[in-house]
Amino acid sequence: MLYTKRVEFILQELQLGKSVKVADLSKTLQVSVDTIRRDLKALEQEGLIKYVRGGACLPDSMLSFSNFTGREIVNAQLKREASRKALAYIKEGDIVAINSGTTNTVLAQELAGLNKRFTVVTNNYAALTILLQNPLIKLISIGGDVDGLERSSYGAQCVREFDEYIPDIAFLSINAVNAADGFTDFRLNEIPIIKLLAKNSKRVIAVMDSSKFNKISKRKVLALGDVDLLITDSQAKHLETFIKEGLNVK
Repeated sequence: MLYTKRVEFILQELQLGKSVKVADLSKTLQVSVDTIRRDLKALEQEGLIKYVRGGACLPDSMLSFSNFTGREIVNAQLKREASRKALAYIKEGDIVAINSGTTNTVLAQELAGLNKRFTVVTNNYAALTILLQNPLIKLISIGGDVDGLERSSYGAQCVREFDEYIPDIAFLSINAVNAADGFTDFRLNEIPIIKLLAKNSKRVIAVMDSSKFNKISKRKVLALGDVDLLITDSQAKHLETFIKEGLNVK
């Protein structure tokens, strides 16, 4: 793997977590430990990371932009598997809407690696930070009140600005789904945004890891029929329940 691709991967991993380990990077990227150490030292000289024994972390000056404050991205690999499936549905020139949530932050990592020109409109500031790495992607940041915990905007202004767009695809990060109640979420500020994107978008795709299946959250958001496609990971079970209700699941 070329140096530029390794660096891109390392920086993306740091944006989703507090640190990376030399041994893990060597195994994942299939290069020697010495190569990874040289990469990390080069990145430190550029001021992009802080090299520590056995690995690296982001500099203190960048930590406030890297993570969801006080939250951990759980099931990151399952989210990544689902996110990679989602890439197949993006065409050159598309307008893609992304709402807030850790799944869509992982999706942003995968989008940043695409060699296509398309537009992303989002209220997800964590995703914006990642997508800035790809100059082919046109970014439109939706304003409004800022939720520091969710790293996103919300409120009346946010809804008004989103309502100006008719996205080709909306990738929705939602908290839970079951056959009886449909899609539910605990983020009350995010619910009007999810509903609007589902109404305005030409294609509505929920990207959810399998841990969210057959669960219920605080408030109903969408019926199963409001979503064109549900993308998940290979660990998902009992999908026939959703398929019987007419939901397309991949």
